[in-house]
Amino acid sequence: MKRELVLPLLLALLATLPCSAQPRVYDQEHTGRQHALTTFAAAADLPVVRELPNALEGVNTFSDWARRRAEIGSLIQHYGIGTKPAVEPSQVQARMEGDTMLVVDVTVGTETLTLRSRIYYPSVGRPPYALMMGTDMISLPRELFEGRPVAMMTFHSAQVNDYKQWGPHHDRGEHHFDRLYPELRDNGAYSEWAWGVSRLIDGLQQLGPDVTKIDTRRIGITGCSYAGKMALYSGAFDERIALTIAQEPGGGGAAAWRVSHLQDDVENIDKTDYHWFLESQRTNFGGDNVYRLPYDQHELCAMVCPRALLLLGNPDFKWLADDAMRASAAEAARVWQRFGIAERFGCDIIGGHGHCQLPLSQYAVTQSFIDRFLLYE
Repeated sequence: MKRELVLPLLLALLATLPCSAQPRVYDQEHTGRQHALTTFAAAADLPVVRELPNALEGVNTFSDWARRRAEIGSLIQHYGIGTKPAVEPSQVQARMEGDTMLVVDVTVGTETLTLRSRIYYPSVGRPPYALMMGTDMISLPRELFEGRPVAMMTFHSAQVNDYKQWGPHHDRGEHHFDRLYPELRDNGAYSEWAWGVSRLIDGLQQLGPDVTKIDTRRIGITGCSYAGKMALYSGAFDERIALTIAQEPGGGGAAAWRVSHLQDDVENIDKTDYHWFLESQRTNFGGDNVYRLPYDQHELCAMVCPRALLLLGNPDFKWLADDAMRASAAEAARVWQRFGIAERFGCDIIGGHGHCQLPLSQYAVTQSFIDRFLLYE
């Protein structure tokens, strides 16, 4: 089975590369908040741009990246997924129930939303531990974590927005999130789910390592398929996440909309689940109007920089649009390369296995990212 690595990941070298001067992670959710855009052009007035937009537009030094990253995040929220609202520390109250259950209450006005997630601690090492968060589950094999001091927990998306592709669920305006933010009822699920992940991190920070046994500078997040998208949006929009592993995220995740538009039988901007996105994205950018979109998904990936990102693909499932993810990854890689930290980004595409079933051939690259970016000294 042919293997395609967008970047040649030299695993032995990766393990011995010196640390870069660029930060691995931050202690704030959004360091460039002051640079967020406040005015936006009408979709019909946006220029037609057929090539992938330049993620590094106006970036000359690393200090410029906080501004550019905030601009990209503003565009993605306004035109694509909806607003991820900021939360003040005073609106969050966290506690532990027993030794392992993290409970976070988020209050906006008179409404409170409660998140609950059990922490599973490792049997090796000493606290505070690194943490891998799963979006609805951790589909990565448990063998990758055996013998390593990495705790695990799950973000349960239904606690924020209970939309599911199959089975009963609420509709827009009826989710728990909408009680807190009724003005954001048009949001797509991915902005709301990313918001929920960030609130769990708020709780971990508030309680601190003496209570939670978690080192909040060593948090990773992972998910597969729709949850791979969820992990990617969460990692892109919260700079406290040190490592993002998006497994088979498909269209609307890492796959560039402009590229998937030209392909048949793949998830593209016309053929995706619009509970996940703003309905206006389809109205404004469907068909050839995709070329008016003022960003593309390689810039969502780039928002993770300078933190670590690994994309895992599976070309056996055409719907995942891995050709579009490959193009997106090649362009996103330029951002990490610009800042001299190319080893913090990887994209590994290989078939011959089931959907969300990591093959043995991808164990090594995945293990290397876990070890280097969660368990570094």
